[in-house]
Amino acid sequence: MGSMGQVRPYRGVDARQRIAERRRRLLEAGLDLLGGEHTPADLTVRAICAQSGLAARYFYESFSDKDVFVGAVFDWVISDIAATTQAAVAAAPAREQSRQGMANIVRTIGEDVRVGRLLFSVRLDNPVVVRKRAESGALFALLSGQHAGSALRLEQNDRIKAAAHFVVGGVAQTLSAWLAGDLTFTPEQLAAHLGAMIDQLADPALYRD
Repeated sequence: MGSMGQVRPYRGVDARQRIAERRRRLLEAGLDLLGGEHTPADLTVRAICAQSGLAARYFYESFSDKDVFVGAVFDWVISDIAATTQAAVAAAPAREQSRQGMANIVRTIGEDVRVGRLLFSVRLDNPVVVRKRAESGALFALLSGQHAGSALRLEQNDRIKAAAHFVVGGVAQTLSAWLAGDLTFTPEQLAAHLGAMIDQLADPALYRD
């Protein structure tokens, strides 16, 4: 009788939906705090709950501690931008894929500066975020290398891997500089420039001994 599926709906919303909605509010609060202009020196459960308007018991309903929570905020954001970028690339002709992929990323962080700060700002030094950035960077480099090898019809090698890491790290650093105001490109100019530079790495001769 105590299973989640048997809990009576509250105002027409069942228990699973209420938990999911509270989790979403907490994640949004985490993005507000981590991606805000002034990141708290010590992100606390109290601050997260105050930002979300939820009691602490609801935080622990979904997250065991604040480090798990920060990781979940990062994964939530990165999975969304990865999915929309992949869709933008897949929908574009081959010659436009780099620019469209960059356009989606630039547009996303331009429209929601919190996302840009969480993913790319060097001023955000939360240790969990730093670790998650490194993990996601390695993953994107792997996927980028696999895509490049397939597109160029070449076997994977260290040259392809090096180029993939170069792209991922270079794009991240450039976006960080743009968010900090060191670059004055419009979003369209930045996306086009990044796409053009990536396209310069499409020469198969770069990856042969």
